[in-house]
Amino acid sequence: MQLGKKTDAKKWRDSICPDITVNWQLGQLRKANKAILQSKTDNRRYEFEATEGHALRHFTGQFTMGQVQDSCSFLCHQTIEDDFVVKFQQKLTDLGILETATKAEQVEPTSEIPNFTIPPLKPIVQWIRHPDGYWLLRNPEDITFLQVNDIDKPIISQLGKLSFLEIIEKYDISREQLEYLLQMLVATGMLAGTKPAKPPRKFSLLQLLFFKFPLFNPDNWLTQHINKVRFIFHPIFSALLLAFLSASIAIGISRQAEIIQASRPLWSNGFTNLILPFALLMMLVVSIHELGHAFTLKHYGGIVPEIGLMFICLLPGAYTNTTDAYSLVKRRQRALVMLAGVLCQLAIWAIALWMWMMSYSVTWLHQTSYLLMVAAQLTLALNLNPLNRFDGYYLAVAMTGINNLRQKSFKFYLKMLTGEQSLERPNDQLILSAYAPCCLIYIISVFGYLLFWLGNLLLANLRL
Repeated sequence: MQLGKKTDAKKWRDSICPDITVNWQLGQLRKANKAILQSKTDNRRYEFEATEGHALRHFTGQFTMGQVQDSCSFLCHQTIEDDFVVKFQQKLTDLGILETATKAEQVEPTSEIPNFTIPPLKPIVQWIRHPDGYWLLRNPEDITFLQVNDIDKPIISQLGKLSFLEIIEKYDISREQLEYLLQMLVATGMLAGTKPAKPPRKFSLLQLLFFKFPLFNPDNWLTQHINKVRFIFHPIFSALLLAFLSASIAIGISRQAEIIQASRPLWSNGFTNLILPFALLMMLVVSIHELGHAFTLKHYGGIVPEIGLMFICLLPGAYTNTTDAYSLVKRRQRALVMLAGVLCQLAIWAIALWMWMMSYSVTWLHQTSYLLMVAAQLTLALNLNPLNRFDGYYLAVAMTGINNLRQKSFKFYLKMLTGEQSLERPNDQLILSAYAPCCLIYIISVFGYLLFWLGNLLLANLRL
């Protein structure tokens, strides 16, 4: 049966999709996210995109083209063409796949609610029981997560086994409830043949202060080397490190005046010559900081899918993607992943402090260790600043219990200006009202300083 573009909508929607299962077998290439259709009678083999593969699952002689169209539209967030199934069936005809397909007898299409099969969860998706009483669905392929309650868990377990209408009838839920659940599963790439939607890229002034470039996937490298650094997580080593850092901080505070005094002749005599080595030392500190996050997450069994370059206030460094820390249900483990970078910076600062105190003032080691100490202290201050979206920000989120603190604070003022009532708790409103102005003042101050510095640099060069 061949259907053209001008086929009446009602007519083609009620038409039954042919049965191809007699002569064809459907498979999937997981890594490429493609479907494979293999002939049972000869060597013919065709590859199809994920959406086409989902449509092929319905070519069993039991579903109407309208039902398949609705299922594919839902799976792809309604981004496919209105006559996608018509064109796809024509494509199958042109390839010769439908030559021997059979058309099964079928009752009239049912109901006002479209009925279609729903793809099951990907085999790699994991169920994790959270101590707070809910289930966590983890997709290690795309590093996405979804919180699921005990009511939705049995519904999800029936996906791929029961149809859309059968699930509604069995679990006595509304169409809207099931559609919302499926939308969340599709958005996080949990269902077979789906990929998580990429978030829209929006420009903001903060991107000029912080932006990054992905480079490669370091997970295999981290797996190969994690055993070499596991001693760091031993309780005895942790206790010794804590004692060392405590003693170093106490000495650093007691000699703070001496440290400040030492900076004046160093920077005044060789400021231009020190810019490059100081920037390189900052890169080193930031890189070790990020590796601290990555190795800690890997120690607890997580996945680190990305490493790359980032720029903080135009200063380069490295970053690692530790999103998978969300899969750690123990709060202590998640906290250690977040604090690992800070501990690395503190350790670098402490080592540099001791090297500076124990070296002669006229040696390169004395100067280098001082620069390293300052670089560690400066990056630590930047990192712990809650107005930057670094560790300090996420620590503030954890302490206040306000998720998306920055976004909510600006929305709080937007609602105030439009006369809309805020639904935030009274205590949270006080925090939100303070955070947004502080954030704006900080951004203006940083940009003002950068512009002032660049202006002076340009004027100095023009005079030369």
